[in-house]
Amino acid sequence: MVQKVLREDQFSELEALLRNIGRSNVFLVRGDRSYNISGAESFIDQLLGNTEVDSFHHFEPNPQLHDLANGIARFKKGNYKLIMAIGGGSVLDMAKLISVFAHQQAGIEAIVKGDAPTESTKTPLLAIPTTAGTGAEATKFAVLYIDKKKYSFEHPLVLPDHVFLSPRFLHSSTPYLTACAGLDAFSQAVESVWSVNATDASESIALNAISMIWNHLHHAVNQGDPDSRGLMLEAAHLSGKAINITRTTAPHALSYAFTSYYNIPHGHAVALTLPFFLEFNYAVTGDDCTDPRGPGSVRTRIDKILGILNTGIDHARVQLEEFISSIGVSLDITSLTGSFDPEIIAENVNTQRLTNNPRVVSKHDILKMLQNQ
Repeated sequence: MVQKVLREDQFSELEALLRNIGRSNVFLVRGDRSYNISGAESFIDQLLGNTEVDSFHHFEPNPQLHDLANGIARFKKGNYKLIMAIGGGSVLDMAKLISVFAHQQAGIEAIVKGDAPTESTKTPLLAIPTTAGTGAEATKFAVLYIDKKKYSFEHPLVLPDHVFLSPRFLHSSTPYLTACAGLDAFSQAVESVWSVNATDASESIALNAISMIWNHLHHAVNQGDPDSRGLMLEAAHLSGKAINITRTTAPHALSYAFTSYYNIPHGHAVALTLPFFLEFNYAVTGDDCTDPRGPGSVRTRIDKILGILNTGIDHARVQLEEFISSIGVSLDITSLTGSFDPEIIAENVNTQRLTNNPRVVSKHDILKMLQNQ
């Protein structure tokens, strides 16, 4: 499927899309409080005019199984030809899941866990991100939590059919939210470069995203600069395109437990271990390398990241930690969690993402890292 991406200067094409489908045939998936604050509500009113649309918006920030079931039940009450999602990564993921799972015969849990096939049918989806971080509008993945465990459902049908990218929704984002979103995109791009699935194409896309974020996230967070925020939206989209090819690796594999058990926002959770894994993966050897191209290839790719950061590996971890701290994001796990148990993180690592890491990561490695934080 070729995804159609529209930007602010192509608003008339977005209007034409909805006219052709019929505004009354749209099912809206959106956030709650953020829907008004971000300007999404006034935008939808402008886009749809006086047309009343049904919407689904009462669900948890991290998509849960019961929320998805409720969303599908709501969707099936109508005869909709398009799902329109406007919001952050969780909103887009929820809409992506509804667009596919509303047409499945097997149970959601069975399909997500790989115990039943996915039937190749869906409702077309228009994704409009209101945060600059996840790049969810550019991926064939969608996150779903089942009993506090994170699953990443993957299927080509999950990729949104249409995307509208506009920085107009970013003006109300707080500095902390802007920082967390940017760090998610940054980590996705960095992980894409060193992933065992990296290709020349994904590497080029990811390095471009890294450069944009490294040079503009500080201004987007600390000055609220509109141009920098717009560039962050483009960078997040690129990071999504990169991981759509490569998938994420160790920092993301550990992040989900930080979110599930300690309520640390996803982008912040990913940043907690990214500096460590930058150094850890560079030290890969022939004995623990999981990339068939060998440890030299892994280091060569990481060197390209270090070139953008304008540092060598000896100073990279400290420089990255200073960058994260400079945008107001703490890396002190104990202060963030209160009573922290490293075993919880080590026992709830997402193994699906860990296998994409270029160096073997043992439970001992994880515990040692967390205990030295």
